Amino acid sequence: MNARDIMTPMPRTVNARETVEVAIEALRWLDARHLPVVDDDGVLVGMLSDRDLRSLMPPPGLSEDEVEERLRAAQIEPIEAVMNTSPISVEPEADLREVVEPMLEHRVGAIPVVDGDLHPIGIVSYIDILRATYAAR
Repeated sequence: MNARDIMTPMPRTVNARETVEVAIEALRWLDARHLPVVDDDGVLVGMLSDRDLRSLMPPPGLSEDEVEERLRAAQIEPIEAVMNTSPISVEPEADLREVVEPMLEHRVGAIPVVDGDLHPIGIVSYIDILRATYAAR
């Protein structure tokens, strides 16, 4: 079993220069927790997760107006300001161990599958791995 066998093909990506608001809408629409981030050439340059977005939440103790103001400001931030800028990735032929090990080492819930030019062609989440191993029983 390799990455190509279990990946979700053609993942939705966002451009690093798009706003956090665009990423939030994409995550909601997809009901996902991770988005590959690409540059203008479609090359993987980062990953954005719901965990990254939580870092934008205002601290407790602010007034309602202050919270609203900070949330509005966060929505117009570029994705590149909050994304993980050192994405890990695997090739389609990577076996399951080669997918799982970096996910565990880096404590990430999903890993992009890239072609030879680092263009995302799929994504493997921990749910994909669970489904595949359960089905293989």
